Amino acid sequence: MWFVEEREYARHEARRGRRHAFEHLDPRRTALAVVDVVPFFVRDSAYVRGIVPRVNLLAAALRSAGGVVAWVVPGYVPPSAKDRELFGDEIAERYARSGGDGPPRERLDPSLAVAPDDLVVEKTARSAWSPGSSDLPALLAAREVDTLLVTGTVTNVCVEHTVRDASAAGLRVILVADACAAMRDQDHNATLHVVHRSYGDVRPTAEVLDLVASGRRD
Repeated sequence: MWFVEEREYARHEARRGRRHAFEHLDPRRTALAVVDVVPFFVRDSAYVRGIVPRVNLLAAALRSAGGVVAWVVPGYVPPSAKDRELFGDEIAERYARSGGDGPPRERLDPSLAVAPDDLVVEKTARSAWSPGSSDLPALLAAREVDTLLVTGTVTNVCVEHTVRDASAAGLRVILVADACAAMRDQDHNATLHVVHRSYGDVRPTAEVLDLVASGRRD
């Protein structure tokens, strides 16, 4: 169960005079980033399996409205000495190989509704916006994207890192609260708190769909 404390909404309302930072979006300048929804995470987590229908719904809606859908998969980088020290050799290697083998499009979980014209990119760091990690920032900049909807897993690791870096790069970021998954509710909600307070907006799928629909009519 996701949630942001009412006092956090009240804090921002007092500062900017409204509950949410981003009340409008242009679908044609909006991208959906789906982070790390690969078999490694889907297979072992009911939380991750539970977000897939909402991810697919968001992708279909934004695609239909002229927006960009980008699926992001982890690429293999040999674990550093630091990572081996932090996680231990076995787990460090397991995490490094979480994205699987083969072309990026084939490494996405089969439950995802990926369209032929969607972007599929590989990242080699926790965030696709880390310098040198992926082509996604350049691909979206070329499409004049100014708003990023973020979904995927794990909420408090790669998803949060992506939100932070994309926000720092100047994008209007909306974290879709019920289309992300962590291992525990408290981990998930801790990220929602941090993002809402300092990096972007936090909205459920239904509200994001309304924003897309409203932007399409404008």
